Amino acid sequence: MASIRDNWRIVLLVVFVLISTFALFSPTLAPDDGGGSDGAVAGEGGMTNLQYGLQLSGGTRVRAPLVGITAEEVQFGSDQPRAVERNVASGLSNATPSDVIARPTGENVGTVEVTVENTSQTELEAALGDAGYGYGTVRDGVTETTRGDAVSVLENKINEAGLSGGTVQQVRTATGEHFILIEVPNRDRSEVLDLVSERGTVTIQAYYAAENGSGYESREILQQDDFQSIGTASESQTSGGAFVPVTVKESAAGGFQQATVETGISQPGGTTCTYRENPNGTEPCLLLVVNGEVVNAFGMSPGLAQGMRSGEWANAPEFQLQTRNLSEAQDVAINLRAGALPAKLDLTGPDGGTSSYVSPSQGADFKSNSLLTGLVAVFAVAGVVFLRYKKARVAAPMIVTALSEVVILLGFAAGIGYPLDLSVIAGFIAVIGTGVDDLIIIADEVMAEGQIDSRRVFQSRFKKAFWVIGAAAATTIIAMSPLAVLSLGDLQGFAIFTILGVLVGVLVTRPAYGDILRALTTKDR
Repeated sequence: MASIRDNWRIVLLVVFVLISTFALFSPTLAPDDGGGSDGAVAGEGGMTNLQYGLQLSGGTRVRAPLVGITAEEVQFGSDQPRAVERNVASGLSNATPSDVIARPTGENVGTVEVTVENTSQTELEAALGDAGYGYGTVRDGVTETTRGDAVSVLENKINEAGLSGGTVQQVRTATGEHFILIEVPNRDRSEVLDLVSERGTVTIQAYYAAENGSGYESREILQQDDFQSIGTASESQTSGGAFVPVTVKESAAGGFQQATVETGISQPGGTTCTYRENPNGTEPCLLLVVNGEVVNAFGMSPGLAQGMRSGEWANAPEFQLQTRNLSEAQDVAINLRAGALPAKLDLTGPDGGTSSYVSPSQGADFKSNSLLTGLVAVFAVAGVVFLRYKKARVAAPMIVTALSEVVILLGFAAGIGYPLDLSVIAGFIAVIGTGVDDLIIIADEVMAEGQIDSRRVFQSRFKKAFWVIGAAAATTIIAMSPLAVLSLGDLQGFAIFTILGVLVGVLVTRPAYGDILRALTTKDR
C-alpha cells in the first residue's frame, strides 16, 4: 500500500493509458458503419476506433462566402419586417421579397439583407431611400444570424442526403472575412456542389387561366414552412414517376384548400394538367417549383377535388407531391426537410469561393506518410536521448512516457470521435517534441550534481525543473488559445491537440516520469 501511495502518479498514468487503449480498440465504442462524426469517416480506422478527416480519407471541401449585402441600423418605423421586405424588394430590379431579410435589432430598428446576386450597395441604398427608410451603413456580406441559419440548413441537407461524416462550419480569415466551410468525406466534387449550391426553395403554385382571358397566371399557395411532415420519396407503382407524401400544417390547410377552389383546380370531376405539353391550353394545375424552376405539374383527382370543395380535406390535410422520377422526388424531400438557405453560396465570385477534391488514394498516401513521419520523429527523439544520457534507465522511461502522451491523445480523439487530419498529426508531433524537451529538463536538473542521496534532494531539484516546464506550458497554452477558439480551419485542430498534449504532460506524464526517475536514481527508494 505504501508503494502505491508513494507512486500514485505512475498509477494515474497507467490508468489513463488503459482508458485510452480501451477507447482506441474497444468494439463497444466503434462508430456506426453508416455514419461518422465531426467530419470523420466511420469504420476507416481499421483495427482501431480512430476516425479520419477529409485529408486522410479523401472527399470534397467547399469554402465560400454567402451572397449578400447588409444595411445596418435601418429605421423600420411602424412597419413590420415582412412589410419592410416587400417595400425594399419593390425598389430592386432583380429581387423579390424572398430575397430580402429584415431583422429587428431594437425598437423600430433593424438590419436589411439582400441575398440576390448582382445587387450593389448603391442599389440597396437607393431602394431604402425610395421606401423611406433611414439607415446607418451598408456593407458587403450577411449577418451572423444568417450565417448560423445557413450552417444549420446545410447540415440538414447533408444529413438528409445520406452524406455521412459531412461537416459544416463558419470560418473567419485574419482579415475578418467570413466563409462557410463544408467538408464531405468520400464524395466527389460535383455531387457535393449540386447539393449545396442551390438555395433549396420549394413552393406549390396554382396555375390557372386569368379571368380577363389574357392567358394564364400563377399564384403561390404553399411555402416550405407550411408543411408539417415530409414522407419518404418513393417510386409510383401505377402511373410511373415518383412522389413525396406530405402533410400540410393546420394553419395553412384552410388557405390552400380555399385557393384550389378559387383557381378551379378542385373543380367538379377534378382536373387534367397538360402544362408540359400545352401550357396555354391546360386545365388548372398545381406546379411544384424548386429553386424557381417548375419540376412538375399535376392536376387533381375527382375524389381529392370533392374533399377540397366540401372542406373535409382540411381535417386530414395530406397529399402527394408528384415528380417525374425518384431522383427529383429525393431532391424535393431533402429540400423540404432541410429548409431553404437564407442566402446562396458564392462559388464563382471574386471573394474566394473555392472547392477542392482529395481522392481516396491520395488520402491513403497522406495517412501512410503521416504514420511514417511520426515513426521517424519517435526514432529521432529516441536516438538523441540515448546519445545524450547513454543510460537506458534514464532514457528508456523518457521515451515510453513521451509515447504514452500520444496514446492518451489518440484515445481522447477516438473517444469523442474527433477526426484526425494533417493538422492534428502535426499537433501530435509537436507534443512529442515539447514533451521530450520537458523530460530532458527534468533529467538534467535532478542529475546535474551526480548521485542523489535522498528523496528530499530529489524533490527539491524536481520542483525547480517543474517550475520551468510549468511556465513553458502556460506560455504555449496562452499562445495557442486564440487558434483553438477562433474558427481558422485546420489551425484549430493543431492548436486543440497541442494544448491537450501540454495539459496531459504537465498534469499526468511529467509527474509520473518524476516518480519513475526518483525510483531509479535515489538510494532510499
